[in-house]
Amino acid sequence: MGIKAGAGRPRHDGGTSSSKNRRMELVCPAGGLPALRAAVDNGADAVYIGFRDDTNARHFPGLNFDPEQAAAGIAYARDRGVRVYLALNTYPQAHNLDRWLGAVDRAAELGVDALICADIAVLDHARRHHPKLPLHLSVQASATTWAALRFYHEHFGVRRAVLPRVLSLAQIETLVAKSPVAIEVFGFGGLCVMVEGRCSLSALLSGAAPNLCGVCSPAEAVRFEDTPEGLVSRLGGWLIDRFAPGERAGYPTVCKGRYRLGGHVYYAFEEPTSLNTLDLLPALARAGVAAIKIEGRQRSPAYVAAVTRIWRAALDALAAEGGAFVPRPAWQAALTGLSEGRQTTLGAYHRPWR
Repeated sequence: MGIKAGAGRPRHDGGTSSSKNRRMELVCPAGGLPALRAAVDNGADAVYIGFRDDTNARHFPGLNFDPEQAAAGIAYARDRGVRVYLALNTYPQAHNLDRWLGAVDRAAELGVDALICADIAVLDHARRHHPKLPLHLSVQASATTWAALRFYHEHFGVRRAVLPRVLSLAQIETLVAKSPVAIEVFGFGGLCVMVEGRCSLSALLSGAAPNLCGVCSPAEAVRFEDTPEGLVSRLGGWLIDRFAPGERAGYPTVCKGRYRLGGHVYYAFEEPTSLNTLDLLPALARAGVAAIKIEGRQRSPAYVAAVTRIWRAALDALAAEGGAFVPRPAWQAALTGLSEGRQTTLGAYHRPWR
């Protein structure tokens, strides 16, 4: 028998009319049971998980949940008043659609609090066969207009949408005001220079498209090699980066590699950096954003614990202080230390030229 959905804290998956009167929900990543416990114990309002296959966009070896682990994680979170969302956010193809539809049925039996989906066939199956199961639109769907959100709401009953990391703060404010569904935005973690749901960079070198196989830079295509010139990383045999002695070596992805162009070697697509919107919390709250999402299901439990603890403190301080809220320097310093390249950015949220 599955765990009954709906127990625990009040839901944050309604429309926008009342979202301005709520505290923003803190949604934290869980790549496994230890990370789930770390997020729950350090103040998450909700955690998001994935099954151990290509139906989710963090399909790394050793990550994610089999049905038994998912049941244990849901029970642990539910006992502590924390919601569990399950990501089925990659795109099936004609030959494997049944695996995604079966994952929907399995999630419903487990009693998750919501499914995070992108593909319309997956959404349609969930709506038809499990009409009481709340649906959230994944960032992988790349919905950036109120008309797109209305379509998903009217046709599939979507209650919440996770916005792509390409919108400015002004655009988010406009979208929230017109959206028929609650809005969730990324607050901290990795950035993506591609439009979510449409990335094909790693497929070019590894042969595996991240939106289909569930992982950017699949582990079987990754190689690290010690050479006389230093440690090098490769993807599908292609050189992605070279690191000097003592330099931190990041996981090789095409968009964060260093390449020789015009006689210079540099980060041609994107420098390693993390999104950090702590300074924007008051503005996001005023806009009526319903939830703040932390990226990082591939991160360690220690990372999840530290980031969750900081963002819980920040959201609690915002609720208590209102317009007088200012992020603590210690929070910012800690988040910078946990960031890629030990640097952070506001990304597309801040566009002073517009």
